[in-house]
Amino acid sequence: MSTATTTSSDASAAPALRSPLVSWLAVISVMMGIFVIVTTEILPIGLLTSIGSSFAVSDGMAGLMMTMPGFLAAVSAPVVAVATARIDRRVMLAAFILLLALANFLAAAASGYWMILVSRVMVGITIGGFWSIGAGLAGRLVPAERVGRATSVIFSAVPLGSVLGVPLGTFIGDVAGWRTTFLVMGVFTIAVLVMLLLVVPALPAVRATRLNVLSVMFRGINTRFALVLTFLIVLAHFGTYTYVTPFLEQVTHVSSGLITVYLLVYGVAGIVGNFLGGAAVTRYPRATFAAAAAMIACVTLLLPVLGRWDLGAVALLVVWGIAYGAAVPVCSQTWFARASPASPEASSVVFTASFQATLSLGALTGGVVIDHSSPSAVMTLGGCAAVLVMVVAWFHHARRIEFPESP
Repeated sequence: MSTATTTSSDASAAPALRSPLVSWLAVISVMMGIFVIVTTEILPIGLLTSIGSSFAVSDGMAGLMMTMPGFLAAVSAPVVAVATARIDRRVMLAAFILLLALANFLAAAASGYWMILVSRVMVGITIGGFWSIGAGLAGRLVPAERVGRATSVIFSAVPLGSVLGVPLGTFIGDVAGWRTTFLVMGVFTIAVLVMLLLVVPALPAVRATRLNVLSVMFRGINTRFALVLTFLIVLAHFGTYTYVTPFLEQVTHVSSGLITVYLLVYGVAGIVGNFLGGAAVTRYPRATFAAAAAMIACVTLLLPVLGRWDLGAVALLVVWGIAYGAAVPVCSQTWFARASPASPEASSVVFTASFQATLSLGALTGGVVIDHSSPSAVMTLGGCAAVLVMVVAWFHHARRIEFPESP
């Protein structure tokens, strides 16, 4: 999840008088919705080669499974925010989770690779739609004094998707085949849908987001820098991490069973990075972003050399996980929020659209490179993109551009 944070187009409304247990169950159900979305989005990373071999497609062509959802999510995020702003949010959440379940079932039953891609289109629409509605609902589910904690619970689904969802899905794929992985995800998604319908109250829309608010954001220099930084860091990460499984198989010569362990180690490191980045970005936004970009650059540039050995690969994956957890979901999200503090809803939608579009472009670019060169070349190019992040962050500082205080 892929991972982007958006804010609903709804204004925060006082939650109905319900028991604390039911309120928190509603929060957990939204969190579980994001968990299945994030897991489904990035699940092909661990199953890339097995799915590709089933349909006799190259690793680069198989990378379209990551490209398709991102492009669709980039389009659907602003469209959904504007077009569905007057529809009950509970209804929309349920509709998107149902669409995700159908996408997983379609992938499990796919008789051709084109059906896999159709299912990924459905996943992309779900990502943009659910995020544009669900991520800002905490204020409508719990009392005001609990909103911060509820928001943290909801967004904990992002690292959990990487730590638990992808390694577990990869393990199931190794044991019972990749189709079983998608079948299990489909069943689990249906369970999340039932939970949403049972515990989330009716949430009538109360405010619409207009397109002119989104367009005004692009006039600010901090927003433009946020777009450039997000583009480069997401390009560097997903242009390389999408193809980490082929790299580990072809360069490190890791067995399929051990790849699950490697991805789990990376995911745990990502949670650590998430907390470290969250603590540092408030006080040192530029420095934190630059430091994380430097770590990603070092990892991806060193992997073709040190990644030939198991110990070197594991050590670099730990550093990579910490850097990604700190830079991509925390720093870039915070940069966007501060770039447009007066329009948090619009800034979140723009962040989601730019993040998902770049995720797709990164996966596509990496796929072209790996098909015409090697996994090591993909890592090297990703490292160059991460170096550019440091250059842009330094330029932002050198120009003495004022960085807004935390909203």
